[in-house]
Amino acid sequence: MTKRSKRVAIAILGAAAFTLAGCEEENVDAAAFPDLQSCKDEAALRGAITAQQCETAFAEAETLHVEAAPRYDSLQVCEEQHGEGACGSEAAATQGGSGSIFMPLLAGYLIGNMLGGRTGMAGAQPLYKTSDGKFTNAARSSTFSTNRGAAKLSTSQFVRPASTVGKTPMTRATAASRGGFGRTGGGRTGFGG
Repeated sequence: MTKRSKRVAIAILGAAAFTLAGCEEENVDAAAFPDLQSCKDEAALRGAITAQQCETAFAEAETLHVEAAPRYDSLQVCEEQHGEGACGSEAAATQGGSGSIFMPLLAGYLIGNMLGGRTGMAGAQPLYKTSDGKFTNAARSSTFSTNRGAAKLSTSQFVRPASTVGKTPMTRATAASRGGFGRTGGGRTGFGG
C-alpha cells in the first residue's frame, strides 16, 4: 500500500505543478505606435522590427478595428466615451457600414513579440482614446497612458476581442451601465519612451 500512496502523491504533485505552470502568463516584448509611419521610422532607426512587420501588424490592427471596435448609436455617445473628435461613422471606417452607427477612430496600435528577436508575432491590437485622454485596446483589457513606447506585456493583451459587427450599438444607458468603454478593463499599463 505504501507504493500506491507514493505513486498517487507523485501524480497529484505533478498535476499541481502542471496546473500552476498553466496559470502563469507569458510576457512578450510589445510596442505601441500612434500610426504606421512612426513604426516604420522606429524600424529604420533601431532595426528591432522591420517595415514589413510594421505593415503586417498595422493591417491586423485595422482588421480587428473593423471587426471589434465598440459601436455607438450616436456620435455624441461615442465622443462621451472617447473624447471630442475621436469618433467617426461606421460607414466611413468600414467602407460600407451604417451611417447611423459610430465608432472610435483608430488612435494607434499595439504589436507584440517582435521586439525580442523572435520572428513570430503574438499579435496586434487597435488602440482607442478614452475620454480621460488615455488609450485602451479593443478588448478593453488594459488602459495605457500613451500610444507610443515599449514594454513587456502579457500575451493576454493580444487575445482577439469579440466581434461587434451586426450587434446592437451601445446607447448612453448601456455605456453607462458598463462604466464606460475604457473603464471595463482590469489592468493599467504604461509604456516607456
